[in-house]
Amino acid sequence: MYNSSMSSRDTKLREVEAWIASSPDIRAALLTSSLVNPLAPVDAYSDLDIELVFDDPTFYKLSTDWIYQFGEPLNIYEEDGSYFNGIHAMKMVQYTDGDKIDFKLYGKQQFIAETQKNQLPEDWDIGYRVLIDKDNLTQDLRPPSYQVSIIKKPSVAQFNKVYRNFWWDVSYLPKCLNRGDLFYYKFMFEHIIRLDYLEPMIEWYIGANTNWGVSSNKHGRLFEKYLSNEEWSLVKATFAGADMKENWQASFALLKVFQRFAEGVSYALGIDLDDGLSDRILQFFERQYQKFKR
Repeated sequence: MYNSSMSSRDTKLREVEAWIASSPDIRAALLTSSLVNPLAPVDAYSDLDIELVFDDPTFYKLSTDWIYQFGEPLNIYEEDGSYFNGIHAMKMVQYTDGDKIDFKLYGKQQFIAETQKNQLPEDWDIGYRVLIDKDNLTQDLRPPSYQVSIIKKPSVAQFNKVYRNFWWDVSYLPKCLNRGDLFYYKFMFEHIIRLDYLEPMIEWYIGANTNWGVSSNKHGRLFEKYLSNEEWSLVKATFAGADMKENWQASFALLKVFQRFAEGVSYALGIDLDDGLSDRILQFFERQYQKFKR
């Protein structure tokens, strides 16, 4: 961990807070996301997520000049209100010193409408801290529950869909490997199978073992924390580079670790697995691998 980055981010936050307090255009401001979520991992690379409420945000939406007072931007990415149903706009700034600030820009009326919804919007339920409120705009804001990021128990239908889809889509992998079709193999493995099937199955496995009371954070950032050393080693074995033989080994590791986690989840949910399916697919892989070795 780089303490200099931590102090740099803290300095930026103090500079933003001073600007917020002195600017008559800004009527309220919130700090949101991981820095104010007790369940989130925070380190030197964690971003600042700051929501700004204006009487009229037009200038700040159209201009980027005000962003430079907090450092030299490496890159600025902008999304106007059309991306968010007209509720707010975004300016995301990566500074050259490594700090990143995501600014969310509200008009006062749009912000008030969000605070009066029956259910706290997800971005606030993850966690927020009021930095300033000059007009009592946040007085109706409910406190965050932090439950948005908690692993949710799947229904039987959800589990079965992921389980069956996994064992169907993995059948594409052997032909990719035997053709030497690296790009399509990686698309199927990394984009579809890992993200759509393996990742939720690991989440459910962790949830089942923690009474559905923890968060594994975005895309498995906390998997290692909640898995045993052996289980984490099995997951790491599913990663490989460009070598086809290594990808064959990663594919076999994928089949075995997915089935292991699926059995754990199915037991917790009281679901009978079609174990014959996983055995048949594994045998199919072994036959296809023999062709690769010739």
